[in-house]
Amino acid sequence: MEWIVLGAVVLVILYVVVVYNRLVALRQTTNQAWADVDVQLKQRHDLVPNLVETVKGYAGHERQTLEQVVAARNAAVAAHGPAEAGQAEAALSGALGRMFALAESYPDLKAATNFLELQRDLSDLENRIAAARRFFNNAVSEFNAAIEQIPAVFFAGIAGFRARTFFELGADERRQVETAPKVAF
Repeated sequence: MEWIVLGAVVLVILYVVVVYNRLVALRQTTNQAWADVDVQLKQRHDLVPNLVETVKGYAGHERQTLEQVVAARNAAVAAHGPAEAGQAEAALSGALGRMFALAESYPDLKAATNFLELQRDLSDLENRIAAARRFFNNAVSEFNAAIEQIPAVFFAGIAGFRARTFFELGADERRQVETAPKVAF
């Protein structure tokens, strides 16, 4: 009888260890996924000053728009964590959108090779950020589900596992993504 009880206790302990290790692995996956998003965002932040300088060369008197882009970029650089970064990145996207709208008024700027190359680089970065964001949000979803499932729910909180925040699109970005592009011939 003692061996049965001892065997059951050992099995329970082994099961808890396996569940705990799975939670640790999922937490590490979310950390790595956020690091990937962060790298892409830093590349975007590094590109913004070059864009501002290029636009300033053609439209230097549009100071307010350029200052808004710089302020939004600085706020995005200072943001910590997915929730804060999501808001800051949405503000930066809006400011960049206003700057590109401004560029439409300057045919020389629109045709400048440097500006076109920077726009292309930014577009590529936006695609990589979107892919990294999807991977991160998927990792967060798996992690959050795992800590809410039985049996992990009974000890996840005690062991320090807390639900993670998704990296959400801002309202303007969400509208752009959800709106079908207009095609005219």
